Amino acid sequence: MRARLPLRLTRAAAFSAVCVTLAVLGHVVAGGSGPEPWAVASGAAAVMAVSVLLAGRERSTVAISTVLSVLQLSLHELFLLGDATGIPVAPHPHARGLGESLGMLVAHLTATLVTGWWLARGETALWALLRSARHRLGAMFRLLRLPAVAAAPPRPARTPVTPVFARAVLRHSVSRRGPPLPAA
Repeated sequence: MRARLPLRLTRAAAFSAVCVTLAVLGHVVAGGSGPEPWAVASGAAAVMAVSVLLAGRERSTVAISTVLSVLQLSLHELFLLGDATGIPVAPHPHARGLGESLGMLVAHLTATLVTGWWLARGETALWALLRSARHRLGAMFRLLRLPAVAAAPPRPARTPVTPVFARAVLRHSVSRRGPPLPAA
């Protein structure tokens, strides 16, 4: 079952909203400064574009989590940019090295995987609902369908029948209609 454009856009908008919100909240909670509005807007547009391309059919939990992880990493790097020159405005905790940022990496990864699982469950529920609706509505429309009217087979040519008069056929028969005679 393939998704048409309205469903694709709705699914992509829901995925983009969750993905960008998760990235912004993760960025702020992890100690980063709030991302610039232009970074959030351009990140949301990029995520929406990728989501529309991938929203054509049902995706598995692994596919959703993988795409979400890649997009989270991309958004995280985009939010690091503080201005047009690419120099962060405030010192960012991610620049301290792997040892100190391992906890942050685990927190980001855990949040991404939990969100990916949550989105995949919603995806499964949506497609199950669509399949059920298609099945039920299809059955209803099959009941409403008018039977096809077949063309009547052509009648064979009639052979002319000569009329036979009833008197000629019944001239040797005796008809005694009436009540029985009383017994004497």
